[in-house]
Amino acid sequence: MEPKDLHPLALPSQEAAWLEWVHERATTGLSNAGSDVAALKSAPAGDGAILQVWNDLQIALSGVLALSALMSVVHPEAAVMEAAEAYEIEARRFNTDLHLDAEVFAQLSSLRATGLGEAASRVLEDALRSFRRAGVDRDDSTRERLRDLDRRASELSQTFSRGIRDGRRLTSVPAPALDGLPEDYVTGHPADGDGWVEISTDYPDTLPFLTHSRDPEMRRAVAHAFLNIGWPDNEPVLAELLEVREEKAHLLGYADWPSYDAEVKMIGEGSQIPKFIDEIAAASGAAGRREIDELLDRARTQGEEVIDFANWRHHVEALKRERFGVDAQEVRRYFDFAKVRQGLLDVTGRLFGLVYSQVDAPTWHPDVTSYDVALAENGERMGRIHLDLHPRARKYNHAAQFTLVPGVLGRQLPEGVLVCNFSRGLMDPDHVVTLFHEFGHLMHHVLAGRHEWVRFSGVATEWDFVEAPSQMLEEWAWDPDVLRSFATDADGTPIPEDLVVRMRAAEEFGRGFLARTQMAYAAVSYWFHQERPVDLTAGLVELMERYSLIALVPDTHFHAGFGHLEGYTSAYYTYMWSLVIAKDLFSAFDPDDLFEPEVARRYRDTVLAAGGSRDAADLVEDFLGRPYDNGAFTAWLEKAPEESR
Repeated sequence: MEPKDLHPLALPSQEAAWLEWVHERATTGLSNAGSDVAALKSAPAGDGAILQVWNDLQIALSGVLALSALMSVVHPEAAVMEAAEAYEIEARRFNTDLHLDAEVFAQLSSLRATGLGEAASRVLEDALRSFRRAGVDRDDSTRERLRDLDRRASELSQTFSRGIRDGRRLTSVPAPALDGLPEDYVTGHPADGDGWVEISTDYPDTLPFLTHSRDPEMRRAVAHAFLNIGWPDNEPVLAELLEVREEKAHLLGYADWPSYDAEVKMIGEGSQIPKFIDEIAAASGAAGRREIDELLDRARTQGEEVIDFANWRHHVEALKRERFGVDAQEVRRYFDFAKVRQGLLDVTGRLFGLVYSQVDAPTWHPDVTSYDVALAENGERMGRIHLDLHPRARKYNHAAQFTLVPGVLGRQLPEGVLVCNFSRGLMDPDHVVTLFHEFGHLMHHVLAGRHEWVRFSGVATEWDFVEAPSQMLEEWAWDPDVLRSFATDADGTPIPEDLVVRMRAAEEFGRGFLARTQMAYAAVSYWFHQERPVDLTAGLVELMERYSLIALVPDTHFHAGFGHLEGYTSAYYTYMWSLVIAKDLFSAFDPDDLFEPEVARRYRDTVLAAGGSRDAADLVEDFLGRPYDNGAFTAWLEKAPEESR
């Protein structure tokens, strides 16, 4: 079957049909995977068909994992969410048992990598490594203990994520505390009969309030609620999860969990993580302290003696107005959500040579918009994307790209989902940047969805490279010509070019102390796994004081709602690692012509479309014509904000 003959997944058209549909998809996928295991075991040793059966198995299993992970965080019906959670646990258990199955390992081991071809050999080597990292070559009692640990880790991870998802809180503030907030925000938060307004911990509620409210006491109250999401229930869950991971690493012969986790990443060794953290912290320290001193001078005029997580956004926003003439209220009027969404499609379509066609297809919620994606050069359908961009109860409350269907050449079209929580009206500029960032993951998923081997499909590179393409796409959200193509006010007047230049300069203020903040989060991610402090809150305080230039709000427990501790485990450093590469990738583009076709198509085909078929460092070297380095990143970090384009 040729790719052009493939069709997207048919989602239920009736609300009542979703539960049965999820059940049917998951059980069929697991059944097919089970049949593939049996077929793999019964094949003659050394038979070349073994690897094809392995691919079939991975296609079936990855489909169940993708569907269940998505539906467990976006579907509005609790019964569907709960069913999806159960199937995700079942699929993870299947995967654990599979990688501890000595018979399957023996069959794969019977293949000779030589003669298989480069791609097939890479698939085989990766599979065998995954089996060894699961412990298939350990004794029976160790394998059983590893099986139990993996199952418990899956349960704990899901519980931790659920604690964040369901940990939504409300803070009642007096109506005057909304002074300074945008008009549409105030309208959307009417006061009750007693003059009180509820502010939720949803991003579109909390972050604008912390930025614009003129009431420091209420800012602190809202921040306190936001920084206690998941507390106290997630504390023991996280503590046990850290211990489970550590025991698994030790049983597999690794010194610690970070060493185990880093083995399959670009960084290579867990011991390199704190070195990288300290390097970035040192490089950004002087600039960060200067920035904090400026903010503190301003805060003191209002009776505040510390820059912390309750007030830094407010004072940065004020400084942007005073120094750069950038008023967020003025800027927001150019970022109507519908125009931004269409502008994003127009920009990425032009950049990557794609055409988006909106489709009237059923989805899990009326807010979701779906588009077929095709190559502009020949009309070939590449896949389908779904944009689920507004908050609702129990929905995943951050911003991320999820897989619905992993693409496989000639077999199934890639489908990806963007899950975010943006305003339905006017957007803050940083939310526009976030939208571009997350859409970068979606492009990676779709463009890399035409590999024969599902292992290479989509965002399948080393985890510390995953963010680089998305971080690079943010650059288009700051280009004056790009923004003027879709950022217009209610009268259709484009955003002034000089305003965009000032916005970028204003945005660059804070990169020093924010880099230190990122390194503080990375340190929490690493040292929590490395040391597993008995008192996690005390450990958090110690690490934040060591690395962050922004003070913690007293009596808060950020780690209980730090969702990346579940997915990224000890490797939150990857955001900054990827940013170093992203700045180098962007250096290949002409800043005066960001849409220059030759470099844009070469980037699309060399880096994005390759998926996981080659090591990330090799992909970057092919694109740049040299190994990547930190020159562009260092220059950006050291440049004064006024010099920024």
